[in-house]
Amino acid sequence: MNKSIIAGALMTAMPLAAPLTAEEFTIERLEASPNINGATVQGLKIAPDGRRITFLRGKAENAAQLDLWEFNAQTGLSKLLVDSATLLDGGAEELSEEEKARRERNRAQAGKTGIVAYNWSADSKSLLFPISGDVYVLPIGGKVKRLTDTEAYETDIKFSPMGSYVSFIRDRELYIVNIETGRETKLTSGATDTIANGMAEFVAQEELNRFTGYWWSPDETKVAFEQFDESNVLVKDRYEVQPDGGVISLKQRYPEAGSTNVDVQLGVVTVADQSVKWVDLGAEKDIYLARVNWLSDSKHVAVQRLNRAQTQLDLLFAEAGGASETFLSEKSDIWVNVDENIRFLGDGTTMLWTSERSGYRHIYRYNTETGEITELTSGDWVVSGIQRVDEQTGTVYFTGHKDSPIERHLYAVSLDGGDIHKITLDEGWHGVTVGAEVFIDNFSSPTQPPQVTVRNLSDGGLRSTVLANTLDETHPYYRYTSTQAQQRFGTVKADDGTDLYYRMYLPPNMDENKKYPAVMAPYGGPHGQRVQKAWTVNFNEILARKGYVVMVLDNRGMWNRGLQFEGHIKDAMGTVEVADQVSGANYLKTLPYIDGDNIGTWGWSYGGYMTLMQMFTAPDVFKAGVAVSPVTDWRLYDTAYTERYLSHPDAPGSVYANSSVFKYADNLKGNLLVMHGMADDNVFFDHTVKLLSVLQNKGKKFELMTYPGKKHGIRGAKTRTHLWNQALDFFNRSLKK
Repeated sequence: MNKSIIAGALMTAMPLAAPLTAEEFTIERLEASPNINGATVQGLKIAPDGRRITFLRGKAENAAQLDLWEFNAQTGLSKLLVDSATLLDGGAEELSEEEKARRERNRAQAGKTGIVAYNWSADSKSLLFPISGDVYVLPIGGKVKRLTDTEAYETDIKFSPMGSYVSFIRDRELYIVNIETGRETKLTSGATDTIANGMAEFVAQEELNRFTGYWWSPDETKVAFEQFDESNVLVKDRYEVQPDGGVISLKQRYPEAGSTNVDVQLGVVTVADQSVKWVDLGAEKDIYLARVNWLSDSKHVAVQRLNRAQTQLDLLFAEAGGASETFLSEKSDIWVNVDENIRFLGDGTTMLWTSERSGYRHIYRYNTETGEITELTSGDWVVSGIQRVDEQTGTVYFTGHKDSPIERHLYAVSLDGGDIHKITLDEGWHGVTVGAEVFIDNFSSPTQPPQVTVRNLSDGGLRSTVLANTLDETHPYYRYTSTQAQQRFGTVKADDGTDLYYRMYLPPNMDENKKYPAVMAPYGGPHGQRVQKAWTVNFNEILARKGYVVMVLDNRGMWNRGLQFEGHIKDAMGTVEVADQVSGANYLKTLPYIDGDNIGTWGWSYGGYMTLMQMFTAPDVFKAGVAVSPVTDWRLYDTAYTERYLSHPDAPGSVYANSSVFKYADNLKGNLLVMHGMADDNVFFDHTVKLLSVLQNKGKKFELMTYPGKKHGIRGAKTRTHLWNQALDFFNRSLKK
């Protein structure tokens, strides 16, 4: 056995009693309704008073259309609060182009319709949500009330902190409605086709995970808001080829790497008279407005200012419309990751902050008056997020990866630091919403589809079950379990000795005396961890059922392993990631049941880029590849993402040329299938067009499938079914003897 290999345990997801007869699990069923994973929920929230739990759930006949539900922890019963179909009068939801783009940026809402977001009022008496561009409020125990009825589209809807107002963006301006009087007030002015108030710009949404551009003060007398001017941002001609053959010609402002970003300002508007004051963000204007928070006094804002190179993040404390001073700075030769973990405690002098200054993200307590720092967590593992702070007991609840990078758990630590208490016990992946005494545990594992329970915050003990999702005869996947793929977790060694985690799918009833073709299925890009001890049924499962061994390997550059592990790709995209995938393929070749001459690879987005780089730089390893929506030339991708990892294109050296797939295209030997949506507004279709031209000019054979009208996600059950069938047929022709 290869000494660089640490074999993983074999895992199967068999229920206690398997069905008597096997049924073929098809691609058509993978994409059909009801959801093959069982009933799933999103948007889990605990009301501020802790008495109610709410969530969004897709319809049985259409998992993409979401309704609003409530769970009663006392009775253990769920009930439908708002049926989105009744508000749409049975018709289809009409989305503005701006809202379509916003949902595409927000992956949780992409492809969803109906009620995709909602908020609780501070007094727990009302729920607020948008649908089809208008604003609705539901008083608990009452009937849904429509607050706006306009042809314009209202987005980013919020309750004010004390519940007196509802705020939203309309026509690139910030508005509020007094809930008691119904009076509507426009708080900002001056918006144009290139100037927006209260909105997050493209790269803030797509790359910084910030989807709002305004923030209420705690006393709801003021609102901080972003104003951006994109008049100097590059205008790209983009053509969306539609299913009917028509072509929509669009001009989209898209900041390609090295080009001009938006000009950004932070204003503070007073609700009473709509007067505006501007916050001093410093002399350097080419920055990213990363995060904004209010201090508890409602007189100061905390601004996270990120330099363009993303090597320095400054936390500014500023008067609400005035001078600012730098409280702390995070610096890194790699890059600084932005997160949501800042917390200001009730005494006004205590702040919680997370930092990767040790090489791993950990929690620090600051005295904002003296600057004194206390480290609350430490070690060679990563904190993923602060979930709640209980100031009465002096306890910080957080999620992290203390036990394993491929598991996520809820932990607790004192505000003074010290021992860490693990609360979630089941091995797997826990997504939590923490209340005063209980937490909602959205949990899955390789053997358990996503389930939702209410548990004691003290010890993780079960209180009630919101969604059992038991894998029994009532579950949509149950009938396919007797023929499902086996799964194995383990590690291989990178060429520098680093452990790399993998998840392997093995054909059902595999005969180890036979040889099976294999497929690598990487994402590969930064912050794209794929190997998790979580429930997953996807195309890799289909491939395994069709006689392939599939390896999902997380290469260097992924997160949840520390900043140095991520930083291997700094100014070197397309190098160590590919080398690590080759290490995985070479490991597969050592297994007696692998046909080492027939190894393929497939990926989407960065994974599509990885497919091309693997096929072009390791042509003797990978015989076939499927690249979906691939990046081909990083100069064509956006500033915030690309420059974070590859620096500015004008920097010395040949970083961008070396990271482009075109430098290596001459080496293509194997079979290649490229697929791309013809309305992609993230990885523009330009990437594939350029690839087609290069490969044609070099006389290289390849296959192409394009999807009219489809954006980066290439969404829709029928379209996805076609895509997966194309990929499966391609691998069958390319890798099976």
